[in-house]
Amino acid sequence: MTSQPTYKGIVYPWHCDHMGHMNVMWYVSKFDEATWAFFNELGLTPSGLRAEKRGMAALDQRLVYKREALPGDMLEIRTRGLEIKPKIIRFIHEMTDCESGEVSATCELTAAHLDTSARKAIPFPDDVREKAATLIGDS
Repeated sequence: MTSQPTYKGIVYPWHCDHMGHMNVMWYVSKFDEATWAFFNELGLTPSGLRAEKRGMAALDQRLVYKREALPGDMLEIRTRGLEIKPKIIRFIHEMTDCESGEVSATCELTAAHLDTSARKAIPFPDDVREKAATLIGDS
């Protein structure tokens, strides 16, 4: 599957630490925004999740930092699905500098679909699994 854009934004000075580059907390924040955009694309919309008392929970998150992001850098995150199981999805984000095209960081995540009342993992709806499978290339 080809990746899809899920985030685009600028590195502001307040995103930077005492060493002058974007602090790790902002990488996580930007990857989190991309995650919710990806879920929305799958049909896991905020209103639908609230109405059905459903949610998503991160089970594993692995970040790799490859280059500094500096104030003024325009960043884009593209997301690619890796695997869909009945209750679990695995995907990867790639953050690139829009000007240079260099990869700044990657973030691979594993997440579970939840019943927020029972606080346990449940299967994804069929339409979400089907959409994810097409994005991953399994169908």
